[in-house]
Amino acid sequence: MSDHDDAVAPPATSAEAPVERRRAPATHFFGIRHHGPGCARSLVRAFDELRPDCVLIEGPPESDDLLALVLDDAMVPPVALLGYCPDEPRLAVYHPFATFSPEWQALRWAAAHGAPARFIDLPLAHELAFEKAAREARQAAAEAAQAAPPVEVEPAAAADVDEAIVPEADEPLEHRDPLTWLARAAGYDDGESWWNHMVEERADGTELFEAIATAMTSLRAELGDRHPTPEAAQREALREAYMRQCVRAAQKEGFERIAVVCGAWHLPALRASVTAKADAALLKGLPKVKVQSTWVPWTYRHLTRASGYGAGIASPGWYEHLWNTHERPGQRAVGWLARVARLMRERDLDCSSAHLIEATRLAETLAALRERPAPGLTELDEASRTVLTLGDDAALHFIRDALVVGDQLGAVPPSVPTVPLQRDLEGLQKRLRLKPEAAQKSLDLDLRGDNDLARSHLLHRLALLDVPWGSVAKVGRSARGTFHEIWTLQWQPEFALRLIEASLWGQTVEQAATARTQARCAEAGSLAELSALVDQALLADLDLAVATATKALEDRAALTGDAAQLLATLPPLANVFRYGNVRQTDAALVSHVLDGLALRAAIGLPVACGGLDDSAAEALRGVVLSAHAAIALRDGEAATHAWRRALGQVAGQVGAHDLLKGVATRLLLDAGEWTNDAAAQAMSLNLSAGAEPAHAAAWLEGFLNRNAVVLLHDATVWSLVDDWLSALSDEHFIRVLPLVRRTFSAFAASELHDLSHKARQKAGPAQAAAPGGTGDDVFGAWDTDRAALPLPLLRTLLGLPAAASNGDAA
Repeated sequence: MSDHDDAVAPPATSAEAPVERRRAPATHFFGIRHHGPGCARSLVRAFDELRPDCVLIEGPPESDDLLALVLDDAMVPPVALLGYCPDEPRLAVYHPFATFSPEWQALRWAAAHGAPARFIDLPLAHELAFEKAAREARQAAAEAAQAAPPVEVEPAAAADVDEAIVPEADEPLEHRDPLTWLARAAGYDDGESWWNHMVEERADGTELFEAIATAMTSLRAELGDRHPTPEAAQREALREAYMRQCVRAAQKEGFERIAVVCGAWHLPALRASVTAKADAALLKGLPKVKVQSTWVPWTYRHLTRASGYGAGIASPGWYEHLWNTHERPGQRAVGWLARVARLMRERDLDCSSAHLIEATRLAETLAALRERPAPGLTELDEASRTVLTLGDDAALHFIRDALVVGDQLGAVPPSVPTVPLQRDLEGLQKRLRLKPEAAQKSLDLDLRGDNDLARSHLLHRLALLDVPWGSVAKVGRSARGTFHEIWTLQWQPEFALRLIEASLWGQTVEQAATARTQARCAEAGSLAELSALVDQALLADLDLAVATATKALEDRAALTGDAAQLLATLPPLANVFRYGNVRQTDAALVSHVLDGLALRAAIGLPVACGGLDDSAAEALRGVVLSAHAAIALRDGEAATHAWRRALGQVAGQVGAHDLLKGVATRLLLDAGEWTNDAAAQAMSLNLSAGAEPAHAAAWLEGFLNRNAVVLLHDATVWSLVDDWLSALSDEHFIRVLPLVRRTFSAFAASELHDLSHKARQKAGPAQAAAPGGTGDDVFGAWDTDRAALPLPLLRTLLGLPAAASNGDAA
């Protein structure tokens, strides 16, 4: 499609006009959909026919110097252009490309044929400046809202809001996607399916772009430009004005066949009758920031609309299949279903050759019935569900993840400009044989091996830099202090930006992680946070960071008397002793700190347990239990002795919360510090008839500690609990019942079953001694009068005759 863009050229005099028109370059506009394989296929054919000598593409102009790399053998889509502000790396934007993206094919065609290619969208220097101003405005508004006193707003004030600015939650689909107007006119439910059928999945042709231009012109004329805010409308006007200016500049340079590739919605605006003077006035005085650009790997998952990408698509994996089979459309269905069958067989699901033949026939029949030239994704999904999975939608989930979306991760050449930190990471990945992959995978590290230990150090260092490439399992072998760590790895494209942000801390991963950890020590707001930093720095093998964090922890602990904070520092430090020497870390670096903190925490524990309400006591219980496990893991003589002495004080302390007193008693009993007789005496005291029932129930909850073993195997404890419950009055029993039920609800199902069985066994002898009772009767003594009370109602409900007047209960 061509258009002699006389309208945007400067006006000529009447004498010069005929000559000017003859010499005017031919400007050809190609309206495309970002990441559309049908558009890309048609665009390549159109370029082969047109042979443009200049290619202008909607994209960031700051990246023009990087376009020559598109033909590099090491450049493997999907990839993205990352533009960011070096002074504030969080100000960044990605422009992704896949093999089937029309812009990518246009760039490759231009590079292969020696035609200059340029990006013509509004420069990122302005776009990021606008974004920075918007962020600062939102932050200022939030701070003002916090500082200002609350103001009651009259309900009528809502009517003052411009309804055109605020998007409606239930806005019709055609307002959010203008293509829906055309789709519904053609009998489709939504614009996505209509566009796929008419453009992306059909046979290509150069006449496609003329049809797209006609459709977009009609839509914009009918609907107008719809934007959620005035700021968004202004930004869109600036973008289109800048693109028109770039087209005029290429025309003035003397190119004869200019190809302009842009989003289809922009076509009417780029061909509109707008003067250069008006566009220049609109673009004058725009704010700017410094910008740098580079190529980064991308993933298909981040091309989807679900990832938050504004121009996202629903099925990048399917689009890739369309692109790869466009020269043999007859193999589209067979090839796709063969990939589905391979996935099913890998998961030991039945899928024979007969299944494939029937599914292919069904997909082609559905396409014929719907007057489509070849089966689309809808037909193939219906055929797979009907024939391959027998109607089971659950089996289609992994097909969607693996094929419809895909887990492909691109690659960029080593010559791509990047920061030294990223180069260091790439070298470590190569040396340690840790390849970044978009798919999630499990990695079992044996820390006795040098390579696996170095891998663990790298992953922990990246976590300190806020690059969570992997997460270590908290259960299984990783959690039991063995030589193993089980990691789940998944590389995300945004990690490239995080590495750029982290580069201010150092040029290597080790340097940056050390500096970042040291900075976080100064920012830490609690002892627990500092303790966690010590643990993380040790796991990452950062000696300087460990020394800094340890010193900060000691200094902060010396100034605090908060026992809860001191207790919270113990578990992370105790992790140092989990692996011993297998990590090749020096436990002595923190052992004296841990012992000192444990002693200080033990001294402050009795005071911390007094004067608490129920919620505070519940919170402190978890801290005490974690600290107890940490001290047991450390197994230092002085710290252990001081801790057990503190627990003894809490167990007998009058002002301590009963929940914590029960916990302390149970911990001392389990540790062998208290005998069964001592624990029984404490239980008898706290569950006596004179004890307040609510306090007794709280003590019992703490003593049982969500573990029924002591009830099951200690007859003394069982008898004390049984006697206490039996002696409660009806009023007191109703008061403590919710607390007791909450205590027993924490037991495992098997423990509850064993408790029920033991209760029935204990009830047997009493029942046998009762009149008419038997040893097998598990319901206790039979009260005939009470049992007869519901009988009249039951007779009425069941339609039985009334009983005799003598009250016969038979």
